[in-house]
Amino acid sequence: MEKYAVYVPRLVKKRENFAPGHRACIGCGEALAVRLAFKALDNNVIVANATGCMEIVASQIPNSSWHLPWIHTLFENAAAVASGIEAAYKAMRRKGMDVPNNVKVVAIGGDGATSDIGLQAISGALERGHDFTYICFDNEAYMNTGIQRSSATPFGAVTTTSPAGKKSFGQFTWKKNMPEIAAAHNIPYVATACHSYPFDLMEKVKKAVNTPGPAYVHVLSVCPTGWRSATDTVIRLGRLAVETGIFPLYEVENGQYKMSIDLPKLKPIQSYLKGQGRFRHLSDDLIAQIQERVKLEYEKLLGKAKNGNKRTKRNR
Repeated sequence: MEKYAVYVPRLVKKRENFAPGHRACIGCGEALAVRLAFKALDNNVIVANATGCMEIVASQIPNSSWHLPWIHTLFENAAAVASGIEAAYKAMRRKGMDVPNNVKVVAIGGDGATSDIGLQAISGALERGHDFTYICFDNEAYMNTGIQRSSATPFGAVTTTSPAGKKSFGQFTWKKNMPEIAAAHNIPYVATACHSYPFDLMEKVKKAVNTPGPAYVHVLSVCPTGWRSATDTVIRLGRLAVETGIFPLYEVENGQYKMSIDLPKLKPIQSYLKGQGRFRHLSDDLIAQIQERVKLEYEKLLGKAKNGNKRTKRNR
C-alpha cells in the first residue's frame, strides 16, 4: 500500500481562483491542475502566465477564467515579469508607499515555456533570489500549437515533429529533468506534483508560495489530445505515471530530498504506456530500454532521499 508522506486531507475552500467556463479540451488534466493549484491559495496573488494552452483557453477577450490579477506574458519571459513585479513591490515599500505586505507572485508556464523557451529567464530569476514561485504545468509537448515535441517530451513518444516511421521511433532524447535543474540553483524549495494526487499538489503549491525566496513546482498534466488517450483516463494515467516511477513525487527543501509517496514496488511501465496512442508503436526492445532508464533514475532519486534522511538524523 502507498504511504503518503506529505499531505493530509484538509478543508478546501469553495471559492475558485480559476473559474469554470474556459475552453480547454475535454478531459484536460492541465486545467484541473491549474484549478487545484490556485484553489490552494488566497486571493493575494498576482499571476504571470506564459503563452500556452492555459493562456489561450482562459483569457479570450472579453472573458476570463481568472479571479486574480493576471498578466499574459510572452513564451520566454514569465519568470522575468514575475521577478519585476516582486522587485517593484520591494521598491515601493522602500519608498514608503502604502502597498500590501503579503502579495504573492506566481509565474506559470507549460513545458515549452519552461524547459525550452523560458529557461534563461527562469534560471536568472532563481539565481537572483526573487521571492516568487514558478509552476510548470507539464503536458510533455507544445500542445497548443499542434503537438510539437519539446525537451520535456518523453523518449519514444510520437509528436508532429518527432514522428515514428521506418527509420525513426519518435522522440529520440530523454525528458529534460527540470526539477533537478531548479534544485541545482540551491533554492529553498522544489517539488513535483500531479493533478491525480490533489491534496499533495495543493499542499506543495501552498508551501512553495509561503517559502521565502524562489520556489519551483513541476506538475505533470495529462493531455488526452496530445497523448492520444481516452478523456476518462486522465486521473488514472497520472497515478500510473507515479506508480511506475516515470514521474516520482518528491520535495527538495533546502537541498534535502524527501519522497512524497513510499512505493514498495514500482508497476511495470507497460501499464502506463499502453493507454496512450503516442507510445503504441514502441517495440519490446525500446520498452525494455525505457524500463531500465526509469529504474535507474528512480533508484538515484531514492538514494538522494535516503542520504538526506541520514544527514537529518546526524544533525539532531
